Amino acid sequence: MFDRDLWREIFQSINMNKTRSLLSGFTVAFAISLFAILFGIVNGLVNTFDTAFVDDASNSIFINSGTTSKASNGLQAGRRIQFRNEDQDWVKEEFDDKVQYITSRKYLNVTASFRNEKNNYTVRAVNPDHQYLENTNVNYGRYVNESDIKNKTKVVVIGRLVEEDLFLKTTAVGKYINLNGIQYKVVGVFSDDGGDNEERLIYMPISTAQQIYGNNDYVDQINLTYNPELDFDAAIGFGNMLEKKLKNRFMVSQNDQRAIRVRNLASETQIVNQMTGGLGVMVLVIGFGTLIAGIVGISNMMIFIVKERTKEIGIRKALGASPKSIVSIILLESILITIIAGFLGLLLGMGILELAKPTLEDFFITNPSVSWTIVNSALFTLILAGAIAGYLPAKKASRIKPIVALRDD
Repeated sequence: MFDRDLWREIFQSINMNKTRSLLSGFTVAFAISLFAILFGIVNGLVNTFDTAFVDDASNSIFINSGTTSKASNGLQAGRRIQFRNEDQDWVKEEFDDKVQYITSRKYLNVTASFRNEKNNYTVRAVNPDHQYLENTNVNYGRYVNESDIKNKTKVVVIGRLVEEDLFLKTTAVGKYINLNGIQYKVVGVFSDDGGDNEERLIYMPISTAQQIYGNNDYVDQINLTYNPELDFDAAIGFGNMLEKKLKNRFMVSQNDQRAIRVRNLASETQIVNQMTGGLGVMVLVIGFGTLIAGIVGISNMMIFIVKERTKEIGIRKALGASPKSIVSIILLESILITIIAGFLGLLLGMGILELAKPTLEDFFITNPSVSWTIVNSALFTLILAGAIAGYLPAKKASRIKPIVALRDD
């Protein structure tokens, strides 16, 4: 049952000892606000690492060609390496059991228009498998398919922001878009977690781009995903073997770093996992360190408070107060101060994070936020610590004889 007199007495005690109450509350508020701020910053760093690779499948390998920097097999340096369709087919056949998806890319810069709207965009000419490498989400319509590749169909899949730019309030699927004077049918609209730049791209069948823009079978890049069942060592080994065999195929020196470049996300993913794991440990250290500091602060403050109230406790006992009632008053006062200060500290920490978010994002700390579950758990821990910190010295003080308590200096 709610005891009005008990709570009135608790609030009167807090009001009469404002400095003591403020110091107790400050310890809790500082601990929980610092916890929220530091945890939010570390969590923002984790988000930065996570979003850096959100656009591509984590088991991707990117193969780029360049110009030879060293002479090899009687061929001079400065030779341009040009990939063709047959090179993609060779990779697929040579490493069939290790390749999950594979595609080539050809890049084009075009001026796109629909009715009175016009803008410049980048076109990626690709194979159907590209959808799974890029983690492209088709909002409606469809993606490039094998029939488009075979028939060299004049179709495109446009990004969400391309549709917003050119088609305004009408839907794009089924309509025709003009790319450098050639009409293409829009068969799909996609979104991409990679952000605005990715959603301002246009995809078309690579065979169509090869026929219309160059009338050849050249490709700019070959991308693939390796079998996800490969462990880290096997994935790294596969990437190294792929690079070695490609260099042999094009008679490139194995020490030539410019002619053929293979970027394997397996190694980058491991680095990210190590970094996020390290940040996770940092979060635990920060969390426990902050909470321990808060608990120690609360404990010291409560010991001081009970010591300061020794005479008061003696008077209460002399007037017939039971040890239980004395403990209850001090315990509830401690819990109340901890709860109020904890929530104020939580609001302060979250508010600072929100205000500092634009500045922090300039330092590559993405969406610095903190889980309510974690912060509430930390707050509960501090409240529990406040209760224990208040109970133990109060219990000890309640056992003191009134005459001893009244003589206390």
